[in-house]
Amino acid sequence: MLIVISTNKLSLGKNNLRSDMRLPCVLLLCLGAATVSAAFVLSPTHWTKIILTHHWPTTFCKMEHCHSKFNYWTLHGLWPANGMECNSSWAFNSSLIQDIIEDMKKSWPDLLRPNSTAFWKYEWQKHGTCAAVAPDLNSQHKYFSKALELYHKIDLSSVLKKFNITPSEEFYKFPAIESAIENFYGVKPKIQCDHHTGNGAQSLGQIEICFDSDFTLLDCEKETVGVGLRAGKGRARAPGFKVCDQDKPVYYPPL
Repeated sequence: MLIVISTNKLSLGKNNLRSDMRLPCVLLLCLGAATVSAAFVLSPTHWTKIILTHHWPTTFCKMEHCHSKFNYWTLHGLWPANGMECNSSWAFNSSLIQDIIEDMKKSWPDLLRPNSTAFWKYEWQKHGTCAAVAPDLNSQHKYFSKALELYHKIDLSSVLKKFNITPSEEFYKFPAIESAIENFYGVKPKIQCDHHTGNGAQSLGQIEICFDSDFTLLDCEKETVGVGLRAGKGRARAPGFKVCDQDKPVYYPPL
């Protein structure tokens, strides 16, 4: 913006000149503030909660008609509580995570296509590109590495075992599972089940552990229905996991 000061005003003295020049300066400051404000509004929303999601391979594969060889909880994903597919132009590149690829195969396997990187690509595009607004997650390597770090720290399979909750043909009471996790971690998880088992029980399927933006453990909102199973072309469309029924027996199916 071009600001013109009339030469007629220059003869009015120094005090009036300073007064006349004050208005354009204020306008410039306002314009600058508006620009900063607009940039803030248009920037990606920074999440305040992120969800480390585990799924039980036996239950997952029963629903998706795959074959599981894993007898421990595996990663489903690391999901910011808000936003999906935030940057479609940020393509997944498996060469960027080659140094952690063996851990990925063990801890974050694609249960549908074991020799494929399609699951990781899906998780990056849907959730990773949104998580990346945080400096600790602003690259593919940081995102997947942080997920693995949190997964190993949580060590869900070992924690459940400490409380004698192991895969079995016997049924568990839901409060026993929930209390075991809550007592150990000090926060409320979100526990989800497959409600279509046909045996009068619900099958333990997915457990979410939540963190704040500093990766400190945080209570999850149990009443919120969880994100369903991923589905795409050529995949069976299972009904998805939903929050477990507090009063219904829980089946924790063995391999």
